Amino acid sequence: MSTCALPPAVPVSPSPCPLALPPRCPRVAIPAVPVSPSPLSPCRHPRIPLRCHPLLLPTPLFPLPPLIPPLLPVSPPLSPCPRPAMAPLADLYQVSMAYGHWRAGRHRAPAAAELFFRRPPFRGSFALGAGLAEGLRGLRAFRFSAADVAYLRSVLPSTIDDAFFDYLATLDASEVTVTAIPEGSVVFARVPFLQVKGPLLVVQLLETTLLCLVNYASLVATNAARFRLLAGPDVKLIEMGLRCAQGPDGALSASRYSYIGGFDCTSNILAGKLYGIPVRGTIAHSFIMSFRSLEELPPRAGGDPVDLAGLAVSWLQRVCDLLQTPPGKANQGELAAFVSYAVTFPCDFQGLLDTYCVRRSGLPNFCAVALALHQLGYQAIGVRLDSGDLAQQSKEIRGVFQACGAHFQVPWFGTIPIAVSNNISEQSLEEFGREGSEIDMIGIGTNLVTCPLQPSLGCVYKLVEVNGSPCLKLTEDEEKMTIPGMKTIYRLYDAAGHPFMDLMALEEEPSPSAGQELGIRVLGRLGETTKVIPTTVEPLHRTYFRDGQVCEPLPSLPEVRTHAQVSLNLLSPAHRRLHEPQVTWDTHGTPMADSLCFGNSKPHLCGHIPTLSILAKFPGIWRPGPG
Repeated sequence: MSTCALPPAVPVSPSPCPLALPPRCPRVAIPAVPVSPSPLSPCRHPRIPLRCHPLLLPTPLFPLPPLIPPLLPVSPPLSPCPRPAMAPLADLYQVSMAYGHWRAGRHRAPAAAELFFRRPPFRGSFALGAGLAEGLRGLRAFRFSAADVAYLRSVLPSTIDDAFFDYLATLDASEVTVTAIPEGSVVFARVPFLQVKGPLLVVQLLETTLLCLVNYASLVATNAARFRLLAGPDVKLIEMGLRCAQGPDGALSASRYSYIGGFDCTSNILAGKLYGIPVRGTIAHSFIMSFRSLEELPPRAGGDPVDLAGLAVSWLQRVCDLLQTPPGKANQGELAAFVSYAVTFPCDFQGLLDTYCVRRSGLPNFCAVALALHQLGYQAIGVRLDSGDLAQQSKEIRGVFQACGAHFQVPWFGTIPIAVSNNISEQSLEEFGREGSEIDMIGIGTNLVTCPLQPSLGCVYKLVEVNGSPCLKLTEDEEKMTIPGMKTIYRLYDAAGHPFMDLMALEEEPSPSAGQELGIRVLGRLGETTKVIPTTVEPLHRTYFRDGQVCEPLPSLPEVRTHAQVSLNLLSPAHRRLHEPQVTWDTHGTPMADSLCFGNSKPHLCGHIPTLSILAKFPGIWRPGPG
């Protein structure tokens, strides 16, 4: 069996994730003879060659992307991820209705529709709007191929006119105009995220496609944002839901949109390759369990290497003496696994501590190997826990690291990053906050990508205007009534810079101004007028698509991520509350005590506000709720 060799020395940029402490050693080969330390290396001693074993690493399925700072623009505006043709990505009844419009001669009637959600997800107050770039890409590629048309002929009734299929073959989105709130913005219930104008038939056909591209994207971005708000700004978050996601497409979408929501990196190699998201990983229990003893590490022939295994054994005795732990309790297979990993990745050594026993085995073994590496000029980059009381164990581990650092005079040892995983949920993060912890990095999978607290955002796409006339859905369920007419959306800010209301006005109405007293009606309190005076007024919608082309420069994925964090930071503390937020405001828009409750006759939260003139134009359709 041949001996593995590392590539020649190539300096790399420091990693933005916490499992690579800055400054870090450059990735270098481990030679058979001593070498001088690199001028870029923070090591205090020359790196002494380690005794290597003939470990053959498998070739990865995909090449790893370069280490990219999370705020550096790296991804193209429209994703290169392969997608099916967008026109046939629709429900069958969309085409059936399109035929009805065509037969009636109404297919080219100007129409407008709005995409929004009725209730904020996860019982919070907001969502992050996401999926816009993918939706625009779908619009640009919207057409039925000859194969698509042939398939539709095979599944639709045989009574359909052949001329209709000929017409479908000519369709595109060149007459469609899309306005939207910028991707990554905080969006509130009932406020349109997207507005679509164009020929009635095409506007109808786009419904399912746009809902598919926006619903899950916004849901998982919002879920990620909630995890970020709970974790705080300093703890690093890694998305690791590939193995439990709803298929490959769901996994890629989860990686992309959780990054927008505030996660720092992903374990998904393909997502890193496609989107430029930093890719990270640690080490698995299976790697550690595959070793039984130090005898499984045969030396490499030639040269004058250092016996890292022997050095680690000597350090293990000293560490166990300090911790008052019997060295015989430390698992020898685990020690061999740590030594093997350290030889393979001397500048990126990290340990998984809970394969056997954290206190008696994992922690002493890691400290021994990390101190042996330090003696040779290398620095360990972190540990991970995957079971037990993570918060309490993190505090105990931090204490051991600090004790070792002080006793053995290794200052950086006390700050070794501690990562945790193990079915982390919002409740887990709340417990970490209550109990206090020393956790630096959190890996989250199932409870992020599957959104178990709410598996669907519930976006809807509703027709609001045809041939210049507003249209409205009337229903016994008051919540499902739509707001007719094309609207302009304004976000109102208070004196502290927090958004307190989204105002919807008809397109022809004058724009509100800062400092102007506005008479508004809150959805849910339709018989009551409220007056507010905003400090700042911001129009929310921009035109992104016109004449078949994207007409607004689209930000890169990291730029969308940055915008999302800015948008979240502008929210008032009351709106950032994740459970049952209840917000009202005074005349000047200042949030007051949480005194409103939810119910059919109570106001929704920030947003959902048509102006008084909208109500005046449709006096016969607005009914006060019960009570």
